[in-house]
Amino acid sequence: MNLPMFQGFGKSLMMTVLSEVGDRTFCVAAILAMRHPWSSVLCGCLSSVILTTTLSAVIGWAAPNLIPRELAHHITTLLFFGFGLWSLWEAYNEDDDDNEELEQVEKELNQGAAPKDTTGEGPKGKEGSKVAEDLKKQRKPFLTNFFSPVFIEAFSVTFFGEWGDKSQLATIGLAADENAIGVILGGILAQVLCTVAAVAGGKSLASKISERLVTMASGVLFLIFGVQSFLSTMY
Repeated sequence: MNLPMFQGFGKSLMMTVLSEVGDRTFCVAAILAMRHPWSSVLCGCLSSVILTTTLSAVIGWAAPNLIPRELAHHITTLLFFGFGLWSLWEAYNEDDDDNEELEQVEKELNQGAAPKDTTGEGPKGKEGSKVAEDLKKQRKPFLTNFFSPVFIEAFSVTFFGEWGDKSQLATIGLAADENAIGVILGGILAQVLCTVAAVAGGKSLASKISERLVTMASGVLFLIFGVQSFLSTMY
């Protein structure tokens, strides 16, 4: 691993860990792992974060080829400063004892769960069971022929939770300014570590993480990257 790749790897690893620990997708993995087989949840979440990390880095790598490299560098510097100040502001306004993110994710997942039939008014007997089974097959989504429903839920919730969030935009900016392969490898390793920790630790681990401290640390790291990126333009 050469120096530029190592720098991209290290920055991506630190940035992603501090951005992902205790965030929305971390909570999703923790809650789903308590309700469903952990292996399906882990595979679904990991597949999603690996895909989003790779796509983000590819977008960042392509950016300097679409706009002047110097302009891409300045945009990346502004992103780092912006995310740093944003994170510090969030940390300042957060209550250290408040697990709002965890509670919100759990509430949304509960609302999205399919209600069970508790009326007892469904078709009776063998004929009714056959009709119900036929209807179930007709309504069965196409992807469930290849993947389990738990895998699909974990993948889709994680993918749409990651897309467009702060860590993804930061990955795009980092890949535009650093070695894209190093950024991908560092980001994937960080995502794997965070997802495995969330699945293994479950809700109890997610509830014990100080969101305020993690957000503050990520803000400081973003500002350090911003200063480093700004200074590199002067020398």
